[in-house]
Amino acid sequence: MLATKDVTHSLSDPDEPGTDVLTDKAARRNLQRTAFISTLGGLLFGVDTGVINGAIGYMATPSELNLTPSDEGLVTSGITLGAAFGAVFAGRLSDKIGRRRLLKYLAILFLICTFACSVAPNAIVMIIFRALLGLAVGGSSVIVPTYLSEISTPSIRGRLVTQNELMIVTGQLLAFVVNAILGNMFGHVSHIWRYMIGFGIIPAILLFFGMYFVPESPRWLVMKGRAKEALNSLKTLRSRSENCETEISQIQNALNQEKEIKQATFKDLGTPWIRRLVLIGIGLGVMQQFIGINIMMYYGTTILTQAGFAHNAALIANIFNGVVSVLATIVGMSLMNRVNRRKMLTTGIVGTTVSLILIVIVSATLANSSLLPIFVVLCTMMFLGFFQGFISPLVWLLLSEIFPQNLRGLGMGVSTFFLWFANFLVGYFFPILLSGIGMTFTFVVFVFFNILSFGFAYKYAPETRGKSLEQIQLEFKYGDESGVNPESK
Repeated sequence: MLATKDVTHSLSDPDEPGTDVLTDKAARRNLQRTAFISTLGGLLFGVDTGVINGAIGYMATPSELNLTPSDEGLVTSGITLGAAFGAVFAGRLSDKIGRRRLLKYLAILFLICTFACSVAPNAIVMIIFRALLGLAVGGSSVIVPTYLSEISTPSIRGRLVTQNELMIVTGQLLAFVVNAILGNMFGHVSHIWRYMIGFGIIPAILLFFGMYFVPESPRWLVMKGRAKEALNSLKTLRSRSENCETEISQIQNALNQEKEIKQATFKDLGTPWIRRLVLIGIGLGVMQQFIGINIMMYYGTTILTQAGFAHNAALIANIFNGVVSVLATIVGMSLMNRVNRRKMLTTGIVGTTVSLILIVIVSATLANSSLLPIFVVLCTMMFLGFFQGFISPLVWLLLSEIFPQNLRGLGMGVSTFFLWFANFLVGYFFPILLSGIGMTFTFVVFVFFNILSFGFAYKYAPETRGKSLEQIQLEFKYGDESGVNPESK
């Protein structure tokens, strides 16, 4: 799913012996604990986007909020519309007030908006607070990976940052489990959906209080000229305090170099290679969403109910989707450094396309058959396996690799905004399509989008594995098909 990764900053030089000071087990545990607390933001991301999967069927009934298909789309996808704006503004805000303080404020926003959604008296209030909740979701999707990259060491940076994405799908799985338990044990209770949504208050409280036990980012403190505080912060995360001063000096040198780099602005989009790079970033983000992941994550229970499951049985079956997402994410994290990017991405899209075609076939040929729900859940699990294992981590990795330092702020900001907006469009229109043309033809629409996505990925997705950021930039600037050797430039 859905987390922005900025992993370009180094707190120490991996090629310089003795600088990676994370060798003591106690220090490693302290760093892991800090990472776990901060990635509760990712867990909240997953819980708040996944909980609607089971709750929407209850709240849509006439005796509850009496939602129209359009209302269902706005309740479900309003969170992603808010996230688009939260992701855009979070980076600058965290530069002003700090990563730790912003995460604490986001925890408060998670808490207030989750509570407001759980007691919403009508659809309008629900839609408004789901959109406001999206600000926290989008903000955490940017700040958590940034914070993780700034507190980690080179030897574990990749694993620590991708831990956030694992926490997102774990949060969605947790939401599915809670939905199934509440739905099956207390489904007869009035307003049970309110308790499903209210569950998100618990991790929000844990994140808020947990932030009191983690240090501020040393890199941010150095940015603010608070080197002494940065040193003290770093010492809580490292076992060899004598090396911390060297690491702080490296941060200062890196920041001084960054100040000398002129950052790209919208005016630079007039340059053909920059415009092409940004358009590819936008295309990757939109492609990731139009493939259809969030029709599974947001409407999985609805799809299974349409296929013939009883609602309570659909809640339980949906847990398997969550389990597959978690396992596939783990597999994808292990593969991304061993398989070429383009091959992995196109293979994933072929897998999701075949999965959706199979859903179309079985829904058209096995209507009213007892086998239909079984085949549908197997197809959705297949879809999630290919998407979470091959597509989702690759898109975020490519976005973190294709933009050079001076273009990263503009490129990532614009690409992430369009990614979230595409997420909103998919979430909003799916229930409208489902109500208007039925499940079979709705999935035909997404088969078409998958075919377009394959064409885009095959033609435009760059191969970045094993290449430096400078080499990637030169290939976009001068063309890797013209025989240009980036090393000679």
